[in-house]
Amino acid sequence: MEAFAYVAPQQLGEVLAELARRLKAGERAQMLAGGTDLLVQMRSLDKSPRAIVDIKKLPETNVLTIGNQETEIGAALPGAVLSVDERLTGRFPGLMEALDLIGSMQIQGRASLGGNLCNASPAGDTIPALIAVGARCQIAGLDAQGAIQRRELPVEEFVVGVGKNALAPGEVLLSFRIPEPAPGTADAYLRFTPRTEMDIAVAGAGVSVTLDKAGVCQAARVGIGAVAPTPLLVPEAAAALVGSTLDDAALAQAAAACSAAANPISDKRGTVAYRRHVVGVLCKRAARIAGDRARQKLQESH
Repeated sequence: MEAFAYVAPQQLGEVLAELARRLKAGERAQMLAGGTDLLVQMRSLDKSPRAIVDIKKLPETNVLTIGNQETEIGAALPGAVLSVDERLTGRFPGLMEALDLIGSMQIQGRASLGGNLCNASPAGDTIPALIAVGARCQIAGLDAQGAIQRRELPVEEFVVGVGKNALAPGEVLLSFRIPEPAPGTADAYLRFTPRTEMDIAVAGAGVSVTLDKAGVCQAARVGIGAVAPTPLLVPEAAAALVGSTLDDAALAQAAAACSAAANPISDKRGTVAYRRHVVGVLCKRAARIAGDRARQKLQESH
């Protein structure tokens, strides 16, 4: 490995100033949230010198606020902390299931939602799940006068290519904000892999549905992963579910929409046709699970 610099600021302004200084000097800087992807890449794929800017000490990246209107989750919080929080597993079971699929128990002690998203892998498990629950990225940078400026971006717009994200030079992802689920809302995430554990998805699907007391779907969001250069929001699949009781015909239509939206590649893990078929099956199954969970929530609320 080549020489590296390491800094661990404790204030957001210090992080942004460090990034700006490195950028102005033409030096490379890279954020460290969990490090489970970054450290592997540094040892194998990309050994070029850089400054590692550790953001794990920032209050903004460690926030966990569960309010009446929304939930905010810091980008650097470890998955092992989040996936055992009963408040989160109750509100967003599918998202927490996706987070629990990242690597081994040891990896989950470091891996974070923010790191998984910023790595921008088409097969990142948490990304379709974040899309399904309507998560929004909270991003900070410096304006031309050096003042901190913030912006918000839907998760479905964050990954712009394989290994590429929407952060501008000098920006940092701080947290995610997720709307409080409406009554009768639940989510689910499923993936298919050749192995049962510690493998990347051949295809993945996250689904969130909102049911009324009659069991009719009033709203839905569907995200798919590992079947295109970027994870995708599939509004056509959601539209197929809305107005239905999540019956077989509606689920089949949603599955077909996911298969049609997919733009996968063929490799040793699966052909184009196989991936398109599987992502439809996963959408159908995840929607059923989300629907069952939503019905259970409605029953418990009475």
